[in-house]
Amino acid sequence: MSGTLFVFSAASGAGKTTLINRVIPDFPNVVYSVSATTRNPRPGEVDGVHYFFKTKEEFKRMIEQNELIEWNEVHGNYYGTPKFFVEQKLEEGKDVALDLDVFGKINFDKIYPQAIGILILPPSMEDLEKRLKTRGTETRKTLKLRLENAKKETDFAVTQGKYQHVIYNGDLEIAIAELKGIMEKYSSFKSSIQSGS
Repeated sequence: MSGTLFVFSAASGAGKTTLINRVIPDFPNVVYSVSATTRNPRPGEVDGVHYFFKTKEEFKRMIEQNELIEWNEVHGNYYGTPKFFVEQKLEEGKDVALDLDVFGKINFDKIYPQAIGILILPPSMEDLEKRLKTRGTETRKTLKLRLENAKKETDFAVTQGKYQHVIYNGDLEIAIAELKGIMEKYSSFKSSIQSGS
C-alpha cells in the first residue's frame, strides 16, 4: 500500500517548523522527507538526518542526473528533494511530509499531483515582520528581503498554488488542532493520540 504525501509551504517566519514539529510525532507512520541543500549546517544539524548537505558541484550533478523531484535557489543556496528517499518511503507504505517553498511545489505537483498541499500563513504581514524582528537573527537588509520574498511567495501560493488546506497560524494551539484534523483525514494510519497508544 502506497503512503500519502503531505506538502507544507509557508513564508519564512510563519511558524511552520514549530507547527510541524508539534504535530508530526503524533503520527508514527509519517516520515519527514530529508532535503538536499548547499547551505552550511547549523549547530546541531546532522547530515542525512536534517539535510543531505552538498557542495554546489554535487548538487548540480544531482540536477543533471535527474535525481531531484524539484529544486530551487533560495537566498543564494540550493535546496531540492531527492527522488530516492520519497519513492522508497512511499513504497514502504509510509506517509511522507515535505517542506517545499511555493515555487518548488509547482514542479513537485507535476510528478505527484495526488499530494496534499498545506499552506501555513501568518495572520498578517505586520505580524510576520514582528516575529522576524523578535528572532533577533536578521539584519535590516535580510529582514527587508525576507518580507519581500514572503509577500511574493504568499501571493503566488494563493493565486497559482495547489493547496487543499490553508492554516493561518495566529494562535499556535488552534493551528496545531487544525493541522492534526487535516492529517487525520488523509493519513494511512491514525495518530497515536487518536489510537490511544
